[in-house]
Amino acid sequence: MSAFRTVPPKPGAGERERRLHEILRVDHAGELAAVHIYRAQAAVFGATPQKALSDDLKRMEGEEQVHLDRFESLMRERQVRPTLMTPVWRLAALGLGATTALLGEKAAHACTEAVESVISDHYQAQIDETRARDPELAAELQQFRDDELRHHDHAIEEGAHEAPLYPLLSAVIKGGCKLAIRISEKI
Repeated sequence: MSAFRTVPPKPGAGERERRLHEILRVDHAGELAAVHIYRAQAAVFGATPQKALSDDLKRMEGEEQVHLDRFESLMRERQVRPTLMTPVWRLAALGLGATTALLGEKAAHACTEAVESVISDHYQAQIDETRARDPELAAELQQFRDDELRHHDHAIEEGAHEAPLYPLLSAVIKGGCKLAIRISEKI
């Protein structure tokens, strides 16, 4: 008989930490994508007479950058690696931002409305999940969710639902966001 006994892991051992890593990884990826979507849209509109729209998009990019910076800090503190998909998401976000901007102001707003709709729902689920065990994180997520909802509502006020082929555009963007969330949590 061996002097060392193998002790099976306790059910759920490490589960909270694993889940926290998923939350931080996916939220970092989402904020990185948001920064790049707005950056691409602002660049497109900055080259047109629509300077006010470009400035508005730059403002929202800056707000998303604050979120991204906070997730980068949390990831360093808690030793969480970013998703391996980061380069892909960066390019996809730049492409989505540029494409929707080239389709026009209403399509750019439709993009914002679709993305922020999925993200605010996603944040709410995380808030509900973390409130009891990490109230500090839940409070930060709540603040970020509130910011995302302001972007969402602003996009609707600016005519997101008037975009050409809005239902299709919105459905495709929302589906892509949901898929990116699932992939980013795991990879």
